[in-house]
Amino acid sequence: MRAFREAVEAGDLQAVEALLAEDVEFTSPVVFKPYAGKAITAAILRAVTEVFEDFRYERELTGGDGRDHALVFSARVGERELSGCDFIHVDEDGLIDRLTVMVRPLSGAHALAEAMGARFEQIAKEAQAR
Repeated sequence: MRAFREAVEAGDLQAVEALLAEDVEFTSPVVFKPYAGKAITAAILRAVTEVFEDFRYERELTGGDGRDHALVFSARVGERELSGCDFIHVDEDGLIDRLTVMVRPLSGAHALAEAMGARFEQIAKEAQAR
């Protein structure tokens, strides 16, 4: 999704949040249960921008109906290099209703889990305040 990619690359977190449906479901690469809702998803995405270093999208793929997208990225968390993919589905209004993130290798996923876990209390407070 070009608009999401451009907002992320520009660091425009308000534009990223504006692209999320109220009932968006976010599936993290490091927890079992998806997160539901715009507030928690936006808070998680804001925290990720603090955790990822040298983040860059490398490829963008779009499904045949135009509602499914994959954005392939690379980044670093501390000393760990990782690669990953944002799988995005948009609803009939063009808003993101499903966002699934996958990362590899396992050492990168562990570094991401540790860094995000250290921030999760603040993420939850931020989401509740919205």
